[in-house]
Amino acid sequence: MVDDGPKRDLRDTALDTAELDRHLTSIWRTRHGLWAALSTVDHKIIGRRYIITAFVFLFLGGILSLFMRLQLSQPEARFIGPDRYNQIFSMHGTNMMFLFAVPVMEAMAVYLVPLMVGTRNIAFPRLNAFSYWMFLAGGILLWVAFAIDTGPDVGWFAYVPLAGPQYGTGKRADIWAQMITFTEISALCVAVELVVTIFKQRAPGMSLDRIPLFVWSMLVTSFLVILAMPAIMIASTSLILDRLVGTHFFNPAEGGDVLLWQHLFWFFGHPEVYIIFLPAVGMVSTIVATFTGRPVFGYLAMVMALISTGVLAFGLWVHHMFVAGLPRLGESFFTASSMAIAVPAGVQIFCWLATLWMGRPVFKTPLLFVIGFIITFVVGGMTGVMVASVPFDTQVHDTYFVVAHFHYVLVGGAVFPLLGAIYYWFPKITGRMMSETLGRWVFALIFVGFHLTFFPMHILGLAGMPRRVYTYQPELPWGGLNMMVSLSALVLVSGFLLFVVDVFRSARSGPVAGANPWGAATLEWATTSPPHCYNFRRMPVVDSGEPLWTEDELPAASGLRVDRRELLITTVVAAMPEARESSVPQSIWPLCTAVATTIVLIWSIFTPWAVVWGSIPVAVALTVWFWPKGAPEEET
Repeated sequence: MVDDGPKRDLRDTALDTAELDRHLTSIWRTRHGLWAALSTVDHKIIGRRYIITAFVFLFLGGILSLFMRLQLSQPEARFIGPDRYNQIFSMHGTNMMFLFAVPVMEAMAVYLVPLMVGTRNIAFPRLNAFSYWMFLAGGILLWVAFAIDTGPDVGWFAYVPLAGPQYGTGKRADIWAQMITFTEISALCVAVELVVTIFKQRAPGMSLDRIPLFVWSMLVTSFLVILAMPAIMIASTSLILDRLVGTHFFNPAEGGDVLLWQHLFWFFGHPEVYIIFLPAVGMVSTIVATFTGRPVFGYLAMVMALISTGVLAFGLWVHHMFVAGLPRLGESFFTASSMAIAVPAGVQIFCWLATLWMGRPVFKTPLLFVIGFIITFVVGGMTGVMVASVPFDTQVHDTYFVVAHFHYVLVGGAVFPLLGAIYYWFPKITGRMMSETLGRWVFALIFVGFHLTFFPMHILGLAGMPRRVYTYQPELPWGGLNMMVSLSALVLVSGFLLFVVDVFRSARSGPVAGANPWGAATLEWATTSPPHCYNFRRMPVVDSGEPLWTEDELPAASGLRVDRRELLITTVVAAMPEARESSVPQSIWPLCTAVATTIVLIWSIFTPWAVVWGSIPVAVALTVWFWPKGAPEEET
């Protein structure tokens, strides 16, 4: 029998274009079938799954918000009882923060960062697959619990002692605490992968001062995840130990401290705002540069603003606790730091406006969402500075003013850029363009619906309407505005429904996109749309921050093998070629490990012995996952 497969140590320099494509496709492609789908390690496939799953959770959370608005649309409504309402508002916040906002930003990075830095796959691709399965399992756990009336009912913040063993009876708070473990494991895995990919797998010549701003934003975000999320994992683990084992971390009668929970939670919770916001900054910078036809004004200032925002994010958490009875001197420090973080945000907005002013903006749908973001985020930032003041925050704490503020910051600061990014990168992901006409309608409905829904909540808060109430008395002056808010929410929802229609219609029959339909400057547009399974035929070489604008034909590096999956490793600062490194093939063991870990975490809700006995299948799965395979030089 004649072996016509690739020869050992076959290099891309020895092949013409057609042969190179054939060899690379045979090595990098994910084969058809269920087994291949479950074992793939292609960052593009996993990234698409992440994005779709996160948007499913977005729409589920949106449905819950409609139920809340129905209940609050008029005084003394009886559509939803108090217990179910507690579950609904807890599920809404938990779902949006832990199952949508953070995962969807990392999902975009999982798909885009390897393409933007010019490599063939993300670092630790099997860990990437494991992270998705853990995210999916955590989301399923939360929603199944809600479906059987065991959803969390203590808010997305789960304050003790309300969530503790004395008051949080049943398994609702336990479900919340273990869901946190699922999502934080997933987020930490992705953060590590992105840091290594950005530092060690950049295209030759892509020095630190040539990295795209979206990649910079994800690098800073990944460090925030690595440094902040262990705090919430410690908090949730301590909570579940209090509830299931009988420890007393948060029990003052036994030497614990209730405020310890708030410190641990908000030490994570406020950096989380910037974990959500900073990727949006990168998206906005990318869109502004493309649709003005010039690099973003003040590249260095933008990078320094990203880094300083990440640093300052860890000095703000106590401004969520101004009414907790803390020392006034400490509160004044956190007031100052809360106001100081507005400075890098102002620098970023100035740079975007300068870019728009100095360029020639083309107002396509992605740029419209950017304009909507700037307007909305400025309003949210202004109210953020207001609640950073202790006297004002004391008055509006736990009122609907705060609800309005954080929706302006999170929806305005993240969802508007995200929708613009979907319209911008949809051609790259699917190979088809979304409708410009429908896109403008989507933007108009969402922009108008959002402001009509959430701006009146500022007034409700100033009028004294508290958060987390399921009804109110007719004599209170809140009924008219609440009805307006509820009706306006339907406008907002109609915009999202039209967005879904546009996505499905465009994916099936939208105009075919070329490799670079927007005339963009970054490397993800240097390959086909959608990209090959191997991303780039040969590794691109860059000599500027806008390689597709400065080079008629992009230079390429060669010398990688095509008889196995191989990546080019470069130096951290200058991105000089340093080594060749194998990339692992597809494997079912990340899924098996995720299933074993899921069993342990869910089982441990009912008995602590699950940690002992459940560790055995986890250890077996990990052992097989990391067991050496093949010749030593082929192992990774």
